[in-house]
Amino acid sequence: MKELLKYLGLFLILAGVVVLGFYAFASMISNLFLIIAALLLVGGLALYILFNRIFD
Repeated sequence: MKELLKYLGLFLILAGVVVLGFYAFASMISNLFLIIAALLLVGGLALYILFNRIFD
């Protein structure tokens, strides 16, 4: 379980990249997907750093 939690931040970063890719190819006008992607990227980076400090 600790190994999965250690990489949770990385999974969130990848989810943010997927949302950004969807936004780029869907040519939407709304900024909702940009906000979601930014939250996933920043939150994923913070969790990745935090969990790697805790579990290492």
